Amino acid sequence: MSFDPRPGGDVPARHDIPDEFKWKLSDIYAAEDGWERDFERVKASLPRLAAMAGTLGETASNLLGCLKLRDELSVMTEKIYVYAGMKNHEDTADPKYQNLLARARSLSVELAGASSFVTPEIISIPDERIAAFIDGGGFDDYRFEFREISRGRAHILPRAEEELLARAGDMARAPDDAFSMLTNADMRFPVIRDEQGNDVELTEERYMKYISSRDRGVRKAAFDGLYDTYGKYGNTIGAAFNGMLAASRFFSDARKYGSDIECALFAGNIPMSVYDNLIATVEANLNTLHRYMALRKKTLGLDELHMYDIYNPLVENPYRDIPWNTAKEMAIEALRPLGKDYLSRFAEGLESGWIDVYANRGKRGGAYSWGAYSTHPYILLNYNGELSDVMTLVHEMGHSMHSHYSRARQPYPTSDYTTFCAEVASTANEELTLDYLLQTVGERARRIYLLNQRLERVRATVYRQTMFASFERTVHARRQDGGDTTAAELGRMWFDLNKKYFGPGTFVDEKISCEWSRIPHFYTPFYVYQYATGYSAAAALARKITAEGAPAVERYIEFLSSGGSDYPIELLKRAGVDMSEPKPVQDVLDTFAATLDEMEGLLSE
Repeated sequence: MSFDPRPGGDVPARHDIPDEFKWKLSDIYAAEDGWERDFERVKASLPRLAAMAGTLGETASNLLGCLKLRDELSVMTEKIYVYAGMKNHEDTADPKYQNLLARARSLSVELAGASSFVTPEIISIPDERIAAFIDGGGFDDYRFEFREISRGRAHILPRAEEELLARAGDMARAPDDAFSMLTNADMRFPVIRDEQGNDVELTEERYMKYISSRDRGVRKAAFDGLYDTYGKYGNTIGAAFNGMLAASRFFSDARKYGSDIECALFAGNIPMSVYDNLIATVEANLNTLHRYMALRKKTLGLDELHMYDIYNPLVENPYRDIPWNTAKEMAIEALRPLGKDYLSRFAEGLESGWIDVYANRGKRGGAYSWGAYSTHPYILLNYNGELSDVMTLVHEMGHSMHSHYSRARQPYPTSDYTTFCAEVASTANEELTLDYLLQTVGERARRIYLLNQRLERVRATVYRQTMFASFERTVHARRQDGGDTTAAELGRMWFDLNKKYFGPGTFVDEKISCEWSRIPHFYTPFYVYQYATGYSAAAALARKITAEGAPAVERYIEFLSSGGSDYPIELLKRAGVDMSEPKPVQDVLDTFAATLDEMEGLLSE
C-alpha cells in the first residue's frame, strides 16, 4: 500500500496513517473491556497479597505462594501499564488515554505498596531457614532474587517505610510527567523554511533532519527555532528538573546511600570505577574530538564552526528518502552475521505488528522498544526516510530481540535485563549495520559519508553521552551539597562543558546553554552513561562476531537470553568483554582516531 508520510509538510493525524504502519495493540487486548477486567482482577487480588504479610517465614509453601502471587499480579499489571502507555503515546493529547495511563500508574503503585512487605520480611528470615526452604525445591526461579536481597540488606527498610516509599513513587514521577506533557503535547515550535524554500513546521522529530541539512541557513533556522522555544520555558523546565533532583536525593537518602550516583549504580552492582573510568578515559582523548572539529571547519570552508555546523554530513547524503521496505531489507542483510535463528525472528517482528512506523500529530517523540513479559516486543518509531532512521530501526530491534530472547528463555523473576546490558544489544546491531555498509560500498563519496557516520556515532554516543554523564555527576553532587541548581546556573555549566568538549576551534553559541532542558533521559538519573559503556561493549562484541563467526554468535545469543540472571559486568564477561577495565572505551576512541585518519586522507585526495 502506498503512503506518503509527508516529512516536509504538516504532521498527519493518526487516522490518516494506514494500519500496516501501526503496531498491533490488539495483540495485547482485543478490546478494552479486557483491559478493564484485568485491572479489576489485580485490584481485587491486592488484599489477598497484603494478607500474606507476617507469614512468609513460617513455611516454604507460604513464601513460595507469596512470590508466585506477587509475580502473577506483576505480569498482569505490567501488561495493563504497557497497553495504557502505548495508547497514550499514539496521541499524548488524548484525554481518554491520559486517564487510562494514570489509572495504570496508580495500580502499579498500589501493587508496589501491597507487596512492599515481601523483601523486608525475607530479610527477617534466618539465613539457615531460607537455605532449608531452597533445598526443599521450588525456588530455582528466585535464587538470584535472594542473592540480591542479601546484597542490598543495608538499604532495605522496615515494612512500613518500604510501603511509604512505594507510595511515594507516583509523586516522584511528576517532574518527568510535567516535562513530557510540556514538550510532547503543549510545546509548539516555529515554522521554518526548508532547502526548497517551503514553509515547514519544526518539531523535535524533524529537528535532526534540518540540523543535518547541507544548507547552513536551514541548519541555523532549525537551531534557533528549537532553542529559542526551549529558552522560553527554561524556568518551568528548571522547576521540573529540580523536582527530579529532589526526588532522586529523597530516595537515595531514605535508602541510606552515600549519594545519588551510588544509589543508581547499586541496582546493577556496577562499580563506581566504571563511571569514573569512562569520564576520565574520554576526557583524556578530547584532543581527537578537537581534531575532528578542525576537519569539519576546514572541509565545510567556514570561518567559524558553530554548534549548528556539527551534525551535517561533510559530503552530500547519498542515502536520502529510503522507503520503509528498503529500510527493512537493509536491516536483514546487515544482520546476517547473527545467524538464521536471530534473522528469522527479526524478520517476523518486522511484519507482525511490532512497529509503529510514522509520526502523527500528538504522537510521542523519539523511538523506543517496549512490551511486557506476556506480550511480544513493541517499537515506537518516527520514521523519516534517513539513514539515521534505518539505524534507529536496527537499534530498537536490537532491544526487542534482547527482550524476545530473555522472555522466551528466562522465568519472569530474571527476565528483565539491566539498562547497562540493554544498550549493548541495540548498539551491536548498529555497528554490524555500519560495517556491512562500509564493506559493500565502492564509491568514494559514499565511503566518506559512512566514515563520517562512524565518527558521528562515536561523537554522539561516546563523547556526547559522557559529557551528559559528567554534567549529571556534577549537578547531583551540587544538589547534595546545597549548591546552585537554578536554570541559569545549569545553563552556565552546560555552556562550559560544551566549550571543554568541542575545543577552542569551535564557536559555542550561547543558545546551546539551554540544551540540558531538552534531554528526557535526565529524568532517569545516571542513565545516559550506559549509552557510552554500551557502545564500547557492543563495538567489542561486534568485532568478535565478525572475526570469529559461530562461536562468538553463540556467546552473544546466550548473553541476549540471560536477561537479569546475573550482574551485567559478569554477563558481559561471559560474552567476551570486560567493562570493569577502561580498555573497551579506549578501543572505541582508537577506532575513532583511525577512522579520522582515513577520512582526512580521502578528503585530501
